[in-house]
Amino acid sequence: MSGANPDLSRRNFLKGSGALVIGIGLGACATGDQPVPAIVNASADPGPTFEPNAFVRIASDDTVTLVSKHMEMGQGPYTGLATLVAEELDADWAQMRAEAAPADDARFGNLLFRGIQGTGGSTAIRNSYMQMRTAGAAARQMLVEAAAESWGVPTSEIDVAKGRVTHARSGRETGFGALVEAAAKRPVPESPTLKDPADFVLIGHELPRIDTVDKTTGAAKFTIDQFREDMLVVMIERPPAFGAKVASFDATEALAVPGVVDVREVPQGVAVYADETWSALQGRRALRVEWDDAEAETRSSATIKATFRDAVQRPGLVASEQGDVETGLAEAAGRDDVVTAEAEFTFPFLAHAMMEPLDGLIENDPENPGGVLVTNGSQGPGRERPHLAQELGLPQEQVRFDVQMAGGSFGRRSTFDAHFVHELGATFKAQPGAPADRRPIKLQWTREDDIRGGYYRPIVAHRVRGAMDRSGALVGWDQTIAAQDFVGRTGEVVTSVVEGASNLAYTTPNLRVSQHLLKTGVPVLWWRSVGHTHTGFAVEVFIDRLLEATGQDPVEGRLALLADRPRHRGVLERAAELANWGRKPAGGTAFGVAVHESFGSFVAQIAEIEIATVPVERPKVRRVWCAVDCGVPVNPNVIRAQMEGGIGFGLGAALYSELHLDEGGRPRESNFDRYQNLRIADMPEVEVSIIRSSEAPTGVGEPGVPPIAPAVANAWRRLTGKAVDTLPFVREA
Repeated sequence: MSGANPDLSRRNFLKGSGALVIGIGLGACATGDQPVPAIVNASADPGPTFEPNAFVRIASDDTVTLVSKHMEMGQGPYTGLATLVAEELDADWAQMRAEAAPADDARFGNLLFRGIQGTGGSTAIRNSYMQMRTAGAAARQMLVEAAAESWGVPTSEIDVAKGRVTHARSGRETGFGALVEAAAKRPVPESPTLKDPADFVLIGHELPRIDTVDKTTGAAKFTIDQFREDMLVVMIERPPAFGAKVASFDATEALAVPGVVDVREVPQGVAVYADETWSALQGRRALRVEWDDAEAETRSSATIKATFRDAVQRPGLVASEQGDVETGLAEAAGRDDVVTAEAEFTFPFLAHAMMEPLDGLIENDPENPGGVLVTNGSQGPGRERPHLAQELGLPQEQVRFDVQMAGGSFGRRSTFDAHFVHELGATFKAQPGAPADRRPIKLQWTREDDIRGGYYRPIVAHRVRGAMDRSGALVGWDQTIAAQDFVGRTGEVVTSVVEGASNLAYTTPNLRVSQHLLKTGVPVLWWRSVGHTHTGFAVEVFIDRLLEATGQDPVEGRLALLADRPRHRGVLERAAELANWGRKPAGGTAFGVAVHESFGSFVAQIAEIEIATVPVERPKVRRVWCAVDCGVPVNPNVIRAQMEGGIGFGLGAALYSELHLDEGGRPRESNFDRYQNLRIADMPEVEVSIIRSSEAPTGVGEPGVPPIAPAVANAWRRLTGKAVDTLPFVREA
């Protein structure tokens, strides 16, 4: 299970001459039988390279490599960003390659994260659209100038298409590779001319994903695949209750396990060091640890939920307000032509449960004596690098990250406190002896560690009061939300709690959205679609109830309330068209609808359901029609995949997922046998329609999630008469 990493040298930035690399520090796809691009350069030796800047590398073998500042964790930035570069460069899609950028805020900062390098919030295309296009256009201009100078012709007579540079009058033609040395000597243009969108040949067209072949064949490497000679595998025994600490431990039996070489206490628990994974697991199992629960969270999740539900009985800190809600609702209650309603919604702790649990490899840097090299799928290297430097007592420039692809995340790898790299650093430095003698450490979480390990989507409670007249006009809306903030803030409005509610899309003269921020000892974190995962449900289920109570059609009633929201209306109308809305459902079925904006994108979904009774009564979703407006659709193939994936992810959580804390604060679930995600038999048929738009592109990784649960809940209420106020549909006591 050991061996040198053959990919590392290919990931390093190479120096020399013979390749052109362009980066602008600014803020898929008709395939037919064309060859498919790859993650890393296909040729073993593309020739000497030259690297004046960040994002684009053109080698003498004609390959074009995108150096991606966004981590690939299944959401498609390698493909999307490469599409932007290739479009402006006029490259052939088959010659495109991609690799991950190292940790370097100055070159690879996220323009929407205050310049900190990181991936998340559905920002990859949104913050890179003009940046990557500009980088590609600059490279193209330099190639054209180099060709014109070499051939002694005006630049205006040079054409570039599908990776070939031509001069029609003289019949000259060449690939990019022959021009890179000359092009690299030219100044980088600051404001190269960008294409008119009407001339796009790649953006907005169906292209195969750049990572499909390597992932399919197993050539793609993830952190879990990484090994080093003389490497130790480390497993940490962590507290069974959040906030507990080690009181004492006995490592006698653990050290007797063959392959276990050491046991050390670290701030996070007790670490077992072994020559391979099985020994580390068995050694950890043999540990005897006594825990101090004095500062631990010992409440059950049921008790915590009750506290949150109690909080929403009174208004909180106002996040959004217009008109006079109290007067408006009071007056509405006395009118015969107005329906008033009230509902409470509760949402459970949710784990992220990605396929590849947290893992990372740390070693003394072979290229930087005294420094360390971290190999892992870091979603936020810009945030984690200074944390690790602090943990190890090193200058930040002595910490290098070799960012890998990750087997999913859904928010889990984007930790505000960088707790995983603190674990990585703590276990690395806890080794005996001099720093120069430390062996490489592979720190591996198991599935059980992941599901029991906290950083959950927090428990949330909503109380919504509203009134609608019988013509379908929304008279008033009052929504109170109780949640836990990720970083423990109180006394201020937190966007991630109220987003999707405080900007209510439905027109009403009287609106109030307020919040309570409560604390628990359970570490919580953003979860795919963040606040929208619960606000989207509460808003769309409650508006649907009001529309039904006043005799309004769920689609037509929403459209009337969205008169000044053309992009909401656009996706809702398209989804209704796809579903042939208005037809009578087949016997034993019902339709439900929801529309929601998140991360700048607009998504409407209509779900067709029936009743399943095995193993318990629950919705069986047969089909979902989905319409999405995400601005310029850079790669429709990726957009559809993200909508389909978001629907599956959100549906699984809505049907089954809940993390329980038993009395004493111990997580009950530990693996997929009890913490259930969507299984293939429950995945509905999905049809996705993408709205053509000239608006700036927005996110697609998360916006597919919020509408599915309310669409299903609304269909379930219409089919069974049973209102859904608490998720998941299938609940344990």
